[in-house]
Amino acid sequence: MRDKPPFRADHVGSLLRPPELLRAREDFAAGRIPAEELRGIEDDAIRDVVRKQEEVGLRSATDGEFRRASWHMDFMYQLDGIEKAPSDMKVRFHNAEGDIEFTPAALEVKGRIGLERAIFGEDFEYLESLTANSTTPKLTIPSPSMVHYRGGRAAIDEKVYPDLEAFWEDLTAAYAEEVRALGSLGCAYLQFDDTSLAYLNDPRQREHIVSLGGDAEHQHETYIRNINRALAGRPEGMSVTTHMCRGNFRSSWVAEGGYDFVAEALFSELDVDGFFLEYDDPRSGGFEPLRFVPEGKTVVLGLVTTKHGELESKDTLKRRIEEASQFVDIGQLCLSPQCGFSSTVEGNALSQEQQWAKLRLIVEVAEEVWG
Repeated sequence: MRDKPPFRADHVGSLLRPPELLRAREDFAAGRIPAEELRGIEDDAIRDVVRKQEEVGLRSATDGEFRRASWHMDFMYQLDGIEKAPSDMKVRFHNAEGDIEFTPAALEVKGRIGLERAIFGEDFEYLESLTANSTTPKLTIPSPSMVHYRGGRAAIDEKVYPDLEAFWEDLTAAYAEEVRALGSLGCAYLQFDDTSLAYLNDPRQREHIVSLGGDAEHQHETYIRNINRALAGRPEGMSVTTHMCRGNFRSSWVAEGGYDFVAEALFSELDVDGFFLEYDDPRSGGFEPLRFVPEGKTVVLGLVTTKHGELESKDTLKRRIEEASQFVDIGQLCLSPQCGFSSTVEGNALSQEQQWAKLRLIVEVAEEVWG
């Protein structure tokens, strides 16, 4: 088995919130309990979920993102200069039954972007205090691309940043400081979650970028270049991965299409150790783009869906791993779910028991394939 992240059996990050935590969040929002009581309930839930990750045999453990309502907005609002927009976004998600509209809070860049202290730093320290010596605590944060993707130039105050390059300079400097600060706390496994690099494979998403005044043909290259700037000074010994999916909200998705459009630049230029890729159904495309993955990089195949509870067969997973190995050496492959189980507090449409069965399956298949 691999000695450093990403591991042969791994997972993306978010996990279904237990009912008592959901009730506590509702009570806090309604003013029935103080922040200190909510924090204590979160602590207890995280302690339990770390133990469960270790029990199923995972070698990485997250806090399930239990302190967040959203995988990305809870981070980005803590950057200096970023505020909630007066109106919400409207994002159309799709599933087998039809479409649902999600209206998450939007953001605006209203001041110079900066970082006062490590975002989620205390959360990481608590997570690390719970993990056994054989388990690596993993922290997930949104990629810097996500600050730009939803609103583009229109969400960035031109009086603050008349030149977009100055925006990228400040944003990547803030992220570089975040990475440094997390490293000083002992974080050795950091993941940048980035839907934009997967969305841009969908022609409809590229049309959306054009409507915002962006350069749809080259925006992924801009993102890759600036992620690299954010990671340029990362601490020695820190493993960094990126997770790229096509949207995940209540078992629904936004974008479709394989990784073909971004693959060559993505795999050859993005300075991360591993790529968590969504490959759970036909809308994810084929494995052919993996031919661009260079030696020394790891691909974590997201073959196990988090969108529903039906358990995949071991034979099917092994066959698909073998298919992927036709394009990249099997020694560079790992296995995971295709996304988190609860990217937002609402969670996907499966039970706690089904979630843990899927994670246990991943561990068992990884052991049988890689030993």
